[in-house]
Formats: sequence, structure tokens, C-alpha cells
Amino acid sequence: MDQIRDAINGGASGEELAALPIPESYRAAHTLRSEQEMFADLPSHEKDPRQSIHVGDVPTPELAPDEVYVAIMASAINFNTVWTSIFEPVSTFGALDRLARQSEWARRHAQDFHAFGSDAAGVVIRVGSAVRAWKPGDRVVVHCNYVDDQDDTAHDDAMMAANQMIWGYETNFGGLADLAVVRANQLMPKPAHLSWEEAACNALTNSTTYRMLLSPNSYQMKQGEAVLIWGASGGLGGYAVQYCLNGGVTPVAVVSSPEKVDLMHQMGVEHVIDRKAAGYRFWNEDGTQQDPKEWRRLGGDIRDMIGRDVDVVFEHPGRQTFGASVYVVKRGGAVVTCAATSGYMLEFDNRHLWMRLKRIIGSHFANYHEAWQANQLICDGKIQPILSAVHTLENTGEAAYQMHHNLHEGKIGVLCLAEEEGQGVDDPEMREKVGEDKITLFRRAGG
Repeated sequence: MDQIRDAINGGASGEELAALPIPESYRAAHTLRSEQEMFADLPSHEKDPRQSIHVGDVPTPELAPDEVYVAIMASAINFNTVWTSIFEPVSTFGALDRLARQSEWARRHAQDFHAFGSDAAGVVIRVGSAVRAWKPGDRVVVHCNYVDDQDDTAHDDAMMAANQMIWGYETNFGGLADLAVVRANQLMPKPAHLSWEEAACNALTNSTTYRMLLSPNSYQMKQGEAVLIWGASGGLGGYAVQYCLNGGVTPVAVVSSPEKVDLMHQMGVEHVIDRKAAGYRFWNEDGTQQDPKEWRRLGGDIRDMIGRDVDVVFEHPGRQTFGASVYVVKRGGAVVTCAATSGYMLEFDNRHLWMRLKRIIGSHFANYHEAWQANQLICDGKIQPILSAVHTLENTGEAAYQMHHNLHEGKIGVLCLAEEEGQGVDDPEMREKVGEDKITLFRRAGG
């Protein structure tokens, strides 16, 4: 892989890259099947990714006809990295074993290791015999929707496919590595004005947010509406804020510190709630009962800010906030949810849902077209990366720990073959046009 990295950094042509040998093994962050019960008796907050994530060589799988090898220059941490590392809510080895039953090619995924990671930016170095749209030398980012295009259910909205999976979470050979195996229909052009780590941090959360707020497959927000955004400085919320501001929509950003309030103001958000300063207590001390008075207090604070209720709530914390979200959204409004990072057994007062004709919309990642459209907005400089910290691949465990305990803003990047930050910018003129201050806002805020 050192030879491949040096060739990429030296500007080797696609033909030259294709002539280089593929190594028999490569460096990857991975978990071990033998350790999947290591945290069995611990509560979630005590499960430590630094203990379960290993970084070392894993064997290189054979390439299927519809796949490519990508030399990974940089990747990023997502919450599914945390779930993988703490084997929660279930061990990912079960998903790998189920995938292995689909076909001979799928059998490669059932290993005693799981090389994970659902974001990546890098260079195509080899393509399978059935790949038409991509070639060695192409600089790409990877989206994580993993579907079988021979299944009829994948051909309306691929997220509705019966066998839809998330690459690098429910599949092996993912992006937190020096090499990854990727289906050709996961590839998108790398934004040329961004560095490797800036390009690598967007695909999962930006695409998820695009579908949630802009796609007719979820909630298609309109100019003049207002959106309550939980975790507005986080990996999803940072993109939600930008889509609102770009689209004539009023964001009401919820964050957890004065520093994050300042970050929102720098992005152009007028209405920001510091939830810790406000001291909301939606649940009692033992987490068994919610307090509707606190829902009403939040609703009153929102109306004091914007003069009305929000049209939609951008939901992903789950258990801690869901009851409040259902309450505060306007009559006829919608709660759009894509995750449950604080717990997935949700409770809410159904009277506020049915009697006020509200909706709950489930949204999961994005189909290829949605991911491509979201990536194009990055390429055009209309949406900025929200990269706040960068770690080395060897430090993946610490990076996952930081996300597990919410010790970050935005996205955490990981350098793989890239040896330092700032490499990989191919269009400096575009970068200057977009503006360094805009591109690096979260990075500066994260120190």
C-alpha cells in the first residue's frame, strides 16, 4: 500500500496505478468475532471502543465483477462506528453471516474480523470486469447504500430494497482502512476543491440529511417553513442547518454549550437554544417517566423565538427527545427521524399525534440519486464539510470514543493513506472561490 500511496501522491496515471500489484493484506480498523461478548455486562456508556477496535493487517478479498478496489486516503467516524465497536444494539457479525448466505461472492464477508467504516475518499486502483462507469485513477468518494441491483425491490427507491444494507456496517471491507472493496454503484466524484479528509466526511450524514429534508421520499421542506434541529452542531445537524439556510427555511438550532451557540451564529443561524443552559428535564431521574411541562416549556421557548410552532422536527437523538419533538411540532407537522442515538425504545403521548394530525416519518440514509445530488452540492460549494477533528487510522479507537461520549462537533475525520491534513486539493481556484473560512469553519471550532 505504501507503493500505491506514493504513486497517487506522485500523480501516477490510471494505467500506472492499474499496473501496480494489489497487496495480499492491508491495514484496517477492525473488530474481532472472538471479542463480541466483551462488553456484555456493561451499560452502554462504559463500553469503550478503544478496547475493541484493533488496527492491523487483514487479508485482501478477491474482487467481484461489479466491484472496485479503492485506495482509501481518508475516512470518517459515524455513529455506526460506535455501534460496531461496542457490539450494540447487536453484534455486526450476525449481519455479516446473513449477508454471506446470499451468494458465493457474499460469502467473503463472513470473517473472524469486521473491517468497518461507512465513509471514504480515495482513488480507484482496480475495477471488476462488469464495471463500466469508473476506471483506475478516478478520484472518488463512497456512499454507503449497499444494494443488489438484480433485486426488483431496488428499482423504485433503492432504500426500499428488501436486501438493502449499509456498507462498512452490515458488510465487511469498509472504509476505515488503507483499501476498501466497493460496489461500482457506490462511487461518486470527489469534490475537487476539498482535501481528502474534508471530502471523506460528507457522504453518509450529508446524504442522510438531504433525504430527510429535501427528498419527496421523506419530508420535502419548502421556503418559509421552520425546522427544529436537534444536535445542530453535530454530524447530521450541521448539514441540516445549511440546507435550511440555503432553502429559505428558518432553522431553530438546539446545541449544548455557549461555544456551539457561537458556532451556529457564525453559520448564520439566528435562533439557537442552548439546551444545557435552559436545563430541560424531559425525563425524571431514573428515566421512567416524562414531564409534559418540560415539553410545553420548550414549545414556549420556540414560539418566543420565531412567533409560532415549527413545521418539522429533525430528529435523531431518539428516546431522550422524541416525546418533546412530537409535542412541539405544529398541528399537521412532521417529525422526521433517522436514528436513535440516546435509545431506540421511544415514548410519546399519542394524543398529540393523532388529535393534531401530526406525522412521524422514518428516513434511512439515501438512494444513489439522492446521495449523488447531495454530493453535487458539496462539489458546487453550496454545502460545506463539517469536519471538526482529524485522527490517524491508528487512533480510530479514540476517535470512536470521542463520538460515543459526544466530545466533538461536526464530523471526525480519519487519515488512512494520506499522511497529513490538507492533501488532495485538485482545484485550488474553486477552493478560493468558495472561501477557506466557510470550508474550515467546523475545523477551526474543533481546534
